[in-house]
Amino acid sequence: MSTSVHDLKTLVLSFHPAVAIETVEEERVEGLLREVAADLSMPLYEWTLTQGLTQAGDDLLHRTTAEPRALLQHLQGLTLEAVFHLKDFARHLEEPAVVRQLRDVLRAYTRTRSTLVITGARLRFPPDVDSEVVHYDLCLPGPEELLAVVSAVVGSLCRDRRPPPRSALDQVVRALCGLTLNQARQVVARVLIDDGALRPDDLPRILDHKARLLGGDGLLEIYPAADNRFELGGFGRLKQWLGRARVGWSAEAKELNLSPPKGILLAGVQGCGKSLAAKCIARQWRLPLLKLDAGRLYDKYVGESEKNLRRAIAVAESMAPSLLWIDEIEKAFGAAREGAGDGGVSQRIFATLLSWLQEKRAEVFVVATANDVFGLPPELLRKGRFDELFFVDLPDLQEREAIFRIHLRNRRQDPEAFERMALVEASAGMSGAEIEQAVIGALYRALHEGRPLTTELVLDEIRQTVPLSVTRSEDIERLRTLARERFVPVR
Repeated sequence: MSTSVHDLKTLVLSFHPAVAIETVEEERVEGLLREVAADLSMPLYEWTLTQGLTQAGDDLLHRTTAEPRALLQHLQGLTLEAVFHLKDFARHLEEPAVVRQLRDVLRAYTRTRSTLVITGARLRFPPDVDSEVVHYDLCLPGPEELLAVVSAVVGSLCRDRRPPPRSALDQVVRALCGLTLNQARQVVARVLIDDGALRPDDLPRILDHKARLLGGDGLLEIYPAADNRFELGGFGRLKQWLGRARVGWSAEAKELNLSPPKGILLAGVQGCGKSLAAKCIARQWRLPLLKLDAGRLYDKYVGESEKNLRRAIAVAESMAPSLLWIDEIEKAFGAAREGAGDGGVSQRIFATLLSWLQEKRAEVFVVATANDVFGLPPELLRKGRFDELFFVDLPDLQEREAIFRIHLRNRRQDPEAFERMALVEASAGMSGAEIEQAVIGALYRALHEGRPLTTELVLDEIRQTVPLSVTRSEDIERLRTLARERFVPVR
């Protein structure tokens, strides 16, 4: 029995008159309710505005109950105990008479095991109804449900009569974690329609389709582990810490009741590699990387912002082990420090994040990056939320040399052909991003003038750059003062 079936069965047995499930997976809910009704030996009825009330699996239609109030009057008069699945019903609760009738039904059903299960993509209830409704969060499908979907699609579309080996199916299921059943069905169908077979070499295409689906609403951006080729120059102390922390994922650590590492906060000077570090950690640990655009969490509707955060967390947990990168975290949760005039939305979202960071059990490693440490609520800096707090300063001499090597090599230039020490000394006080732009600017000039890139061209770009360490020297020194008290340097 799946967790979802068990939870829904418990709600029915606990005499809850109404359960609300906000989801687009209507077909999946139908399957879960069929299992619940079968386990409890109770009839299952379904209602839609177009068809009225029908018994699941029966073609007999009760069209007289198509109108919402007529449905509720009919339900109140029934004597049998059953599960009633009402689809898209919440949108009809704008009429006072329908609301009053629903409250009468709920009062009657508190004395029986009859339960209304109300589903829809977005549910809104009047306050006097909402207090009597249990809201159930339907988790994303697990491996067993995904395997059943994959097997069904393969059976209907695969041209090769020999089914894929179980090991190949398990790899596909692993790649599909984080998607709804319908999304998983669409991804597998697209791959099968292309070549008529499902093979391990289809995984990159599956991950590409998945990344597009998850990034469709702009809330999460996914970087599959196989596509992560980012490099990080310097950060020696951070790399040592990561080497130690990685053993927390091992079987030996589990035997000692050690929890996997929770995550780190990277704060410091802008453009010095915090975002790159998040990508490189995912690469080193071979984890899928999910970037949370925290600014998109906020929604104009009451309660939607918190749901957006919970949805992002649910996707990260369904893909565990995974890495969740919260970029510029102060922009999303800094408002909770002063109490923004947003009706408490910022504080509620922040409380949800803190609770999850403190109590999470799924193997999700969180990397939060921040430029403005002074905008962060103090609760976020307390030990226990993150395993460690790191400060990222301007790169030193050795790190600048490594950064030049990386960016020259990435643009098909031989680092040995340049006077790197001259470049390193000239770039004192520059961030990694400023060094990269100097190399890019020099390459544009070389292409424009039709000649190869030289040390002198890069030096010219460096001389024309006014680094952040000059324009914002006071802010950087203030950051360094705070870092000496609370943060561990990355080098």
